[in-house]
Parts: sequence; structure tokens; C-alpha cells
Amino acid sequence: MRKLLSTIYITSTGMGISKEGETIVFKKGKQKIAQFPSHNIEDIVIFEPLTITPALMKMCSEKDIKVSFISYTGRFLVGIQNPTKGNVRLRRKQYRVCDDKNACLEISKNCIIGKIFNSRCVFQRLVRDHKDKIDSKKVNKIVSSLAISINNIDKVKNLDSLRGVEGEAAKNYYSVFSELIFNPDFKNTFRGRNKRPPTDEINALLSFFYTLLAHDCEAALETVGLDPQVGFFHQERPGRSSLALDMMEELRPYIVDRFVVTLINTRQIQLNDFTIKENGAVLLNPEARKRILQVWQKRKQDTITHPFLKEKIEIGLISYSQALLMARYLREDMDGYPPFLMR
Repeated sequence: MRKLLSTIYITSTGMGISKEGETIVFKKGKQKIAQFPSHNIEDIVIFEPLTITPALMKMCSEKDIKVSFISYTGRFLVGIQNPTKGNVRLRRKQYRVCDDKNACLEISKNCIIGKIFNSRCVFQRLVRDHKDKIDSKKVNKIVSSLAISINNIDKVKNLDSLRGVEGEAAKNYYSVFSELIFNPDFKNTFRGRNKRPPTDEINALLSFFYTLLAHDCEAALETVGLDPQVGFFHQERPGRSSLALDMMEELRPYIVDRFVVTLINTRQIQLNDFTIKENGAVLLNPEARKRILQVWQKRKQDTITHPFLKEKIEIGLISYSQALLMARYLREDMDGYPPFLMR
């Protein structure tokens, strides 16, 4: 269990939640784990099975405390909230900002700065820790080009120009991605980013975990009351969670890319864990998918210090922290949206 800003996240099993007066009480068996005054809480997000008393549910409804349930795989299941309140004002502000090209551009700039900054950090760490195993000259050239891309973002005047900068940075990033791979079985399988369908094992892993990250971001946005389908950088399409895609951009390098590289280099995944289809698509087989999902869930329980909030949080809650910060920015509680910048 963790409290972040005004939201409580329950990530451990066997918890029970009840009320004592105006206080929300958390117990494991008969042992009281924590308690918080209800006036300090806006949301309770539940990831694991637990018991919650009807009296507490009634109080949450009366005090407009939203209770959200998230599945094991990160999907938003249901949110319980007073139907006469909710987040109408927040969503109205989101829609107004979405219709304002300048406002969209400013938020999108921060998201893409976060993405390129984190991409650059991935390779800076590579040079620092494994200089003897890589082509340092080639990698440092890309590190420099990504720094130039970050500087160029300040100069862009519209979203199309920003997409051009982002696309060029992504192309450069993936051009040396194979330098991260030390497992000889996978070293020469990656020839650049491809998808729909992925045509090599590394792209299959990236696509699979990007999808899981998108689900996490979508669930996080739902819990804070934002509309995941209305984004600022990605254009709206029927059935596409554009805001979730916006948010996951800055999180890809830190959460997914480093995880995939670790899976490969520590030999937790093998070439025979993949199936090649008739159309050339390379996909994880069901047994491997189940196995590495367990590794993924375990990784999400590791803790870091959030670079902006300066609080310890689980990696699996980073998307939720960013959704909270996005909501606070849209409510004008903050001057700008602070992207997640890895350290």
C-alpha cells in the first residue's frame, strides 16, 4: 500500500478497508496497517483482491472519493463514484485544451522531451557501464544527436514539426538499439523498429510490452478522471486511447526498453520462445508469454524515487503518478506538466 499525493494505491494482497468515524482504516487480518483522514483522500486505487465495507463505500460516495479496481494485467475494471459529482470539470478542461493548438503543443513538447531525454539516458548508461562491449563512437554520436533533438523542440511551432523531431529521434535511437544486446543469440536479430506485425524477436517483445504499458497508462488516466481517448500529441482515431499513447511516450525507454534488454541479456527469454507465422510475423508463444508476464509483474513492484515528487514509489505506479500530475496541471494547480525524467 502506498499514498501518493491524495491517492492511496493498494498493491498487496489480504488487505481489508473500513471506516472509523471519518477515518479510512487499512488492516491485514486484525493488524492495523495504516489510517488516513478521509478529507485528505481523493482516490483509492485497488490492484489486489481485498474486502471493503459497505459503510466505507457509502462514505466514499458521500465525500466524492473515487474507488477504482485494476486487473492483474493493468486493465481498468470499474470505478465507483458519486454519480452527481465525478470529474466533469476536469474532462471539460481536457477537451478545451485539446481544441487549443498552442496548449496541445506545450503539453506535447514536455512529453516528447521526456521521451528523448530518457532515450538518451539509456545509451549514456550503456557507455558508462559497458564501454568495452560496444561501439562507443557510434553510440556517442546518437547520444549527441538526441541532445540536439531536445534542443530543437524549443524551436518547433506546431505539432507536425514536433512529430518530425520525435520521428527522427526515434529513428536514431533504434538505429543503435542492438548495441544494448549482449546475448549472442539475439545480437543480430534486430534491424530497426517494425510492428503490425513485428518481424523479429526483439520487436515482438517491444510491441508486447508497449501494449501492456499502454494499458497501464489508460487505467491510470481513468482513475484520475481523464478521458484516455482524447490526447494532445497523438491524433484522435475511433478506438484509440490517444492520451494513453501520449503519456507512454516518456515511459517507454525506462519501463519497457530497459526491461526487454534485461530479459534478453540475462537469458530469461530464448529464441525458441517465439513462433514465426506464415505472414512473417514473430510472436511470443503462450508459455513464454505467461512466464515473462510474471517477471514483468515482479519488476513493477520494484521501488524507485520519483524524480519530480521525490517520493519512493513502485515502478508499476509511475504511470499513475504521471496521470495525477497531468490532472493537476489541467486543473491549473501546476504551471506545466512535468514529464518523468529518469536518473
